[in-house]
Amino acid sequence: MIIRAASIADLNELTRLFDGYRVWYQMNSDLEGAHEFLTERLEKQDSKIYVCDDGKNLAGFTQLYPLFSSTRMKRYWLLNDLFVDDNYRGKGLSVQLIDQAKDLVKTSGACGMFLETQKTNLIGNKLYPRAGFKLNETTNFYEWTSE
Repeated sequence: MIIRAASIADLNELTRLFDGYRVWYQMNSDLEGAHEFLTERLEKQDSKIYVCDDGKNLAGFTQLYPLFSSTRMKRYWLLNDLFVDDNYRGKGLSVQLIDQAKDLVKTSGACGMFLETQKTNLIGNKLYPRAGFKLNETTNFYEWTSE
């Protein structure tokens, strides 16, 4: 299994994975919207997307967005999406994708990365501490949406 940066050539299979990821988070399937969203990310290069490639199919992906920490005066990465197809789970691909994200943090001179997951995501909440993430219990996370 190769972990590599996604390209426009991956768009159709990446769209399938991305739609599966959204459905897993109880969103309605929207292949057309997913394709458009990912096309924009890849063309504008405003996120980093890495895929697991077995030579025939894409097995999973992660997507990171750049942010900045004012207090640290450095780039900070948001690991926003991480998904492995059902047929490939249990093979350590999530850890490999996270390791690729860690390499991005190091090579970009960033101070770190963070992620958010639902409390009901039992798999993720076991995986992230094993991958070296620490639960930040000292801050409150607030959200405002226009929806």
